[in-house]
Amino acid sequence: MTVSETVAQPGSGVETDTGPGLPEATTDATAQATTEALRPHAEHAFADELTALAAADDRPRPARWRLSPWAVATYLLGGTLPDGTVITPKYVGPRRIVEVAVTTLATDRALLLLGVPGTAKTWVSEHLAAAVSGDSTLLVQGTAGTPEEAVRYGWNYARLLAHGPSRDALVPSPVMRAMARGMTARVEELTRIPADVQDSLITILSEKTLPVPELGEEVQAVPGFNLIATANDRDRGVNELSSALRRRFNTVVLPLPATPEAEVDIVARRVEQIGRSLALPDVPAGAAEIRRVVTVFRELRDGVTTDGRTKVKSPSGTLSTAEAISVVTGGLALAAHFGDGVLRPGDIAAGILGAVVRDPAADRVVWQEYLETVVRERDGWKDFYRACREVSA
Repeated sequence: MTVSETVAQPGSGVETDTGPGLPEATTDATAQATTEALRPHAEHAFADELTALAAADDRPRPARWRLSPWAVATYLLGGTLPDGTVITPKYVGPRRIVEVAVTTLATDRALLLLGVPGTAKTWVSEHLAAAVSGDSTLLVQGTAGTPEEAVRYGWNYARLLAHGPSRDALVPSPVMRAMARGMTARVEELTRIPADVQDSLITILSEKTLPVPELGEEVQAVPGFNLIATANDRDRGVNELSSALRRRFNTVVLPLPATPEAEVDIVARRVEQIGRSLALPDVPAGAAEIRRVVTVFRELRDGVTTDGRTKVKSPSGTLSTAEAISVVTGGLALAAHFGDGVLRPGDIAAGILGAVVRDPAADRVVWQEYLETVVRERDGWKDFYRACREVSA
């Protein structure tokens, strides 16, 4: 038995591959835990859509893929199936970006999702893994302290000291498990990981093998294995990828939403999903305030008002779509627990202030200038102006 076979055995704590289709049904206890989870994994939260897509999907599937590339793209972008099932969009953006990302995973090159913070890199990564492999949890979270063991493998030191290096003492990383099972592994914040740990991916991605010299063996990736990494533009210069590692990736840049309407749609959808899990008021009750938050963020981010007439200074923060979602969600919680359940300017003012003013000195000047030159003079924004002045005092 090879190390690869050992990693894939049920006794090793890793499920064996279940073949085409979707994962086998969970036990009652697991199903209950999934239902009660504050944020279920994508494969659980959208299990009905994945099941409907698998049933309607008659196109060729790469080895060990749960869905065809066409169905994976439909899962992310949304659509209506022949039986009338509506697939909700998980990503609102250019279709070609999703098609290139999905196609990359069907080749021997890994996928790098690159963009500024808040452009849904992690969200897209999770849903791609869920649709392709039925499991989005084979994840390495990159930090400045991520060790090489998180990418390659570690050891159960009690067994190692008692019996020496053995297959039983080996602790496979998520990447190793994905290789043995022919699944999709994820590495978040790749450029936050130290350079020497990053480079441990080179052999994995080029040779599709992971040597285990302590055992004189190796794990060879089986068909279906690939890797999705994410990285922020703002992290350039922290731990730059080596040219050797960068060549192993096909880089797809995720842009900020192109239009205000697209960004409002993204914020409304995500806030609605989060709000349901938190029993918050429906999004339509705060549609006007969602548009207001998006307008403020876009104007400060772009350095000009939406009509193009007034230039404004930009703060130090990113003011991303993800931050807009957080501001609106926090406002809805305020409205639900300390108001009448309707999202109003006073509910979002403090959240916007916290998102904009990251540098207490420089950003506060930018915010005050924006309030007095733009918000104060805008028709229909008097309540918002007063609320912002109150929390900014």
